Amino acid sequence: MSVVVAPSILTADMGRLADQVREAVEGGAEYIHLDVMDGKFVPVITFGPLVVQAVRKAVDVTLDIHLMIERPDDQLSAFIDAGGDILNVHVEACTHIHRTVGEIRRLGAKAGVSLNPGTPLAEIEPVLGEVDQVMVMAVNPGWGGQKFIEASLDRVSWLRREIDARGLNVSIEVDGGVNLTTGPRCVLAGADVLVAGSFVYNDKSGAADNVRALKAAVEGTR
Repeated sequence: MSVVVAPSILTADMGRLADQVREAVEGGAEYIHLDVMDGKFVPVITFGPLVVQAVRKAVDVTLDIHLMIERPDDQLSAFIDAGGDILNVHVEACTHIHRTVGEIRRLGAKAGVSLNPGTPLAEIEPVLGEVDQVMVMAVNPGWGGQKFIEASLDRVSWLRREIDARGLNVSIEVDGGVNLTTGPRCVLAGADVLVAGSFVYNDKSGAADNVRALKAAVEGTR
């Protein structure tokens, strides 16, 4: 499996969102990552299903939804109906993570589970065989442009060993601080999917060129 680049629209120009996501796909992005924040689970408020719906109309790639919200169970169907292909929920926000993961799959989407940097990996071990993706947060969730937390690499390596030992078909996604330096290191540690926000969407260079640069940087590191 080649490494998937998943640009996050968190730092994109919302005034020209359709063009921004199309530019990323033109550069080779296989996923578009949408960070949904409710102002409660994290301090920031971003957007809801209507923005997911708009992105779905603009591009025909996998929409990777990151629910940084309290009570995610109440919102699963809304984001799947809007066009979400993968729903990632935080283990810290789910009282019954096994049930939540099962409901995502029952509704027809792939299920991902996310962990904050301070959450022990053991928290997801019981559902590792029930999910399609594990998202390792390499920053504390809430804002784009944060510095990569080095300890995240050990967490990715542990997950890679555990997934391979159990013969599971589970992707490892890294979210936060991904750039030309940290991206290849994440892949070497075992990551399959790289979320990149401010690296892709910034005022220095275009999204398509930035996606191409990141894909070139990680090529051959597996």
